[in-house]
Amino acid sequence: MAKLYFRYGTVGSAKTLNLLAVAHNYRQQGKKILLLKPDLDIRFGKENIRSRAGLEMVADILITMDTDLLEVDFTDISCILVDEVQFVSAHHIDQLREITLSRQIPIICYGLRTDFKTKLFEGSRRLMELADSIEEVKATCHFCNRKSILNLRHVDGVACFDGPVVQLGTEERYYPTCYSCYADQIEKSKQKAFAGVS
Repeated sequence: MAKLYFRYGTVGSAKTLNLLAVAHNYRQQGKKILLLKPDLDIRFGKENIRSRAGLEMVADILITMDTDLLEVDFTDISCILVDEVQFVSAHHIDQLREITLSRQIPIICYGLRTDFKTKLFEGSRRLMELADSIEEVKATCHFCNRKSILNLRHVDGVACFDGPVVQLGTEERYYPTCYSCYADQIEKSKQKAFAGVS
């Protein structure tokens, strides 16, 4: 049976760079792949899958709420790669799982595990439940040298725990942190807000 993989990491952990490297390797071998991404990720252009290192490829399929992945033509496809999978619905994760069974195509998904409030994204949660292989793409904390496990949102240089969960940004808005530094930054933010009220 072909496997469903979930490779997760914090912001800045080179997940997309890893995806693009895997895509390049398949293509170098003359193998056909499909690149998928959610249509709401428009940071680098609607159809672009781009790493912060500057490498870029064009997505073959943009996943919307109405996309039926089971209707896609998978003829001669050797592998399916999905970027920013945290924004994909649980329904689409179920369809990806079905494709590995019915079409015998391995699927490798890349994305964040949790949002800046430390809660699992819908797509990530479903992958944690269904994936054959769950691998962490490691990175270090922005504030120290420990391994990052969380994504900390900053607004105007101050850590923020409020606002919409889906708010796309880059390094200027989100930082990879260990739990200790995450808690420290949130506490400093609360103290700053309290001092402003006083």
